[in-house]
Amino acid sequence: MNLSEIRIEIDKLDRAILDLFQKRMDLCRQVAAYKQENKMPIFQEAREIEILDKMENLAEEDMKAGSRALFTVIIDISKQLQRQVISKSEDEPVFGQPDFASAEKVGCQGCPGANSETAIRTFFPEHEPLYYPSFHEVFEAVESGEIKYGVLPIYNSTAGSVTQTYDLMGKYNFFITAMNQVEVANCLAVRPGTKLGEITRVYSHPQALSQCSDFIKKHQLKMKDYDNTATAARKVAESDQPIAAICSERCAMLNGLEILESRISNVLPNYTRFICITKDIEVAPEADVISVMLTLPNVPGSLSNLLMKFFLQNIDLVKIENRPIQDGSFDVVFYIDFKGNLRDRSVALFITELCKSCKEFKLLGNAVSFS
Repeated sequence: MNLSEIRIEIDKLDRAILDLFQKRMDLCRQVAAYKQENKMPIFQEAREIEILDKMENLAEEDMKAGSRALFTVIIDISKQLQRQVISKSEDEPVFGQPDFASAEKVGCQGCPGANSETAIRTFFPEHEPLYYPSFHEVFEAVESGEIKYGVLPIYNSTAGSVTQTYDLMGKYNFFITAMNQVEVANCLAVRPGTKLGEITRVYSHPQALSQCSDFIKKHQLKMKDYDNTATAARKVAESDQPIAAICSERCAMLNGLEILESRISNVLPNYTRFICITKDIEVAPEADVISVMLTLPNVPGSLSNLLMKFFLQNIDLVKIENRPIQDGSFDVVFYIDFKGNLRDRSVALFITELCKSCKEFKLLGNAVSFS
């Protein structure tokens, strides 16, 4: 056969496959109705493994992996269809709503003048926040109930993820309920009268140093990590050495510092995203970003299978990132943000089934975005 004739035969087979696929999905609708009537879960692990093993064994040697991948997708489509059928008769999930106005205590890391102060006042303009020396103390205060809401940086548009925040997420019980973004206008601040050429070291949070790395390199400044930008400014103000801080202009003003250079970030504008966390899950009706963390079985195709589930559900992935588990192994935990609201029955069912295909799974929250 020539190429045209071969393609004609392929087209015939494709139509036959599509017809058989649709017939299989019709049967899956019946399966969904039966499971619903008998209160059975959608995910039937033993049945799935049985089908996949059988199809792989029936396939020719060079098609075994392809056969397993094909039927994995078919089964995922089947489960997605079953979720649609079942969700139509399920009650809408019920959640409490965020109540920022009535919160008695709120807190963030840092001190007055830090970018965290700007972020927390976006959420709570009428509150006087409590300040904590470190990120983990904010998580602890939320988990213990010492404060109702805590605000933490999570991502910068120039330097990327705030790894300290991510690494603490698996250690505490909390839920993300809101997020915002703050423009970070970094400046170089010194004690009045200090010249640029006299500076021996520049202090700031590692994120701020990374955001201004071009300026630091150009002027051959020695970097020194510090807890945050605001406490770095305070250190400069209290020192008799020719040192500098990278901080906000408000922070420089509060500490009586002189600004030698303004807007020194590598990229302008430069934004940091902050999350607002609380102890108990709260979901605003307009919340639109769901965050989860998970680990996957260490088998071929586990990540591609995970991503396929989001595709089949027509869910928009906002962000996916991995971090080392920090247990001495080279295993990683994935942090995923995607569009959706937990009050949506189909989304709630999807997450319920998703967690069953993961080695470990933690729902981090459902955030409403503040402008």
